[in-house]
Amino acid sequence: FIALAALMEGVITPEQNIFSSGQLVIKNKYDGPDTVFKDWKAHGYTDMRNALEESSDEYFYQVGGGYKDQKGLGIERINKYAKLFGFGTTTGIDLPAEEYGLVPSPSWKKKVFDEDWLLGDTYHTAIGQYGFQLTPLELVRGTAALANGGYLVTPHVLKRLETASTSINLKPKDLKVIHEGMHMVVHGEGGTGKALAISGIDVAAKSGTAELGVSKQLVNSLITGYFPYQNPRYAFVVVMEKGDRHNPFGAVFAMKETLEWMRDNTSYTKDNKKEDKK
Repeated sequence: FIALAALMEGVITPEQNIFSSGQLVIKNKYDGPDTVFKDWKAHGYTDMRNALEESSDEYFYQVGGGYKDQKGLGIERINKYAKLFGFGTTTGIDLPAEEYGLVPSPSWKKKVFDEDWLLGDTYHTAIGQYGFQLTPLELVRGTAALANGGYLVTPHVLKRLETASTSINLKPKDLKVIHEGMHMVVHGEGGTGKALAISGIDVAAKSGTAELGVSKQLVNSLITGYFPYQNPRYAFVVVMEKGDRHNPFGAVFAMKETLEWMRDNTSYTKDNKKEDKK
């Protein structure tokens, strides 16, 4: 979502590279210790598709908040696009007492913590951390909007209810870049969702990991995406809460088993229509 916002706002082109050394360092202007924003690894020169594929924090720090000569979206535009996708509000699903997430902002921080907004808050928000919270339902609806060409759908449980959708006016050429990056998450050499590269179902996805607590020994892992890639019919989100950070069986593996079950218990014809096995 941040990548798409950056394209739509002209902050960066898809082919422009940002160098990831493994950490972004902000010099302390008061001669104190520098502030370091770490990536999970050094990615080297990274363009937008690769940044999505390999989940480069440093790329999105810079695109979100700016760094040296690289322009950033800034927190106000991050909020604008988060709200465009319906984040921070209810989806309208036909279930009682729906919860909804939070998109952090300077006014929110001032109200809750009585503190001013800092550049580091923008960096963390740009990778979905700090105070950024979404329900799985908010996220799967946003992912579906990426997959379906830019229509925000009102989800329903009851089949008899008519599904409403609203166009959020996304540009096909920008969406194509996001689609390709998400496809590389599963099928690229450095993809963080390679476990979903199973035969019979072509998936595009994006993984995520949020560290918890002071010791950061627990994580929330998630995977979101859609399939079939060329003719999307399904969007998904799986979240594993409070897992051991060293546990190799995160949300992506739960989704892998689900997809394998679907492949083995349903059949897909060449035009991607599903027929239940009797």
